[in-house]
Amino acid sequence: MEAVGASSCPLSTGPVDPRVERLVNELIGRVADKWTMLILEVLEEHGELRFTRIGKLVEGISQKMLTQTLRQMERDGLLIRTVHPVIPPRVEYRLTDLGNSLSAAFCGVWMWAAANLDRIEAAREVFDTGRR
Repeated sequence: MEAVGASSCPLSTGPVDPRVERLVNELIGRVADKWTMLILEVLEEHGELRFTRIGKLVEGISQKMLTQTLRQMERDGLLIRTVHPVIPPRVEYRLTDLGNSLSAAFCGVWMWAAANLDRIEAAREVFDTGRR
């Protein structure tokens, strides 16, 4: 994936800390991942959930991919994993304030997609028809 430069951000007002640029590039790669986005959506909608419930609500995700994605999201501070000391152990996940703010930031993408759905479908139809 090509790096996103600070010059592409309309809010940029000067030199950008290279650590910020590196973080932005990492986060774009991670949150652009469909599983991260779907888990964010599920936890935003349902609140605290157990591992198996998340797996059922995120259609098509494998147990391995769910484990990897949750672990990375926890590492990034997007969610909190709580292990309850019962037999058998009960593990629950919930978004942190940071995770909630990321979810809110992507709300604009959903609104843009809804507003432009017909235009995108029409453009795809024109493109696909021209390829036949």
